[in-house]
Amino acid sequence: MQYFTGKTYDEERALYAVDGAEIRECTFAGPADGESALKEAKNIEMADCLFELRYPLWHVTNGTLKNCRMTESCRAALWYDKDVTILDSDLGGIKALRECDDSVIKNCRIVSPEFGWMCRGVKIEDTELTAEYAFLQTRGMELDHFTLHGKYSFQYVENAVIRNSVLNTKDAFWHGKNITVENSIVKGEYLGWYSENLTLINCRISGTQPLCYCKGLKLINCTMEDTDLSFEKSEVEATVQGHIISVKNPEKGFIRAGSIGEIILDEETPCEITVG
Repeated sequence: MQYFTGKTYDEERALYAVDGAEIRECTFAGPADGESALKEAKNIEMADCLFELRYPLWHVTNGTLKNCRMTESCRAALWYDKDVTILDSDLGGIKALRECDDSVIKNCRIVSPEFGWMCRGVKIEDTELTAEYAFLQTRGMELDHFTLHGKYSFQYVENAVIRNSVLNTKDAFWHGKNITVENSIVKGEYLGWYSENLTLINCRISGTQPLCYCKGLKLINCTMEDTDLSFEKSEVEATVQGHIISVKNPEKGFIRAGSIGEIILDEETPCEITVG
């Protein structure tokens, strides 16, 4: 095992391909402005480190970061990594996580546009993320006690489970497949369009024109607030507690709600709509 403690590194590839190391209280910053500090590293444990330079952790295998901070200038920090765990850390900088396998993130605060793209196997707990585009084309996700502030989230995501979370977003889950959201608050405009096998259980859903052009859509014991023109052209099985502002041209299935302000049917539909 190698040990690096209390050092400052600013040169290009400062600890390139290090294998088996504890790196503590180190700073990756300085006038040399070097990139890719820990590229190709393996079996590393990092704690209480500061990252200000670009591309520090690419192609890393088996790494742990704890109580680390990446500033806004630390762009594209973690790419092409495998089996990396990030704990109690602050991540800034655009494109912080991309094309990674089996990432674990717990108790972190993340501000990173275009976060989590094209990853495979992501587990996130007790974390807050601000990202305009989050999780594009990611496969295999588990999120729990997760808070999102975003716009275009979970597009083309497949095989995801989200529990006990708050999603403040816009066009979430577009073209997503095999996604389950449980016990969560989902706020968004045009939620879930073109999705396949999207299931929402015990969720509070709000926002205009939700859940249109869906296949295999299920809502189980959900509420819908400020949701007008819902379910257009969707194959839906929905049990909604309380009121829906309006339902428009559902394709088939059933919708059961406490009340619906307006049912708009431009053509006959086999979808069963029940109120009360």
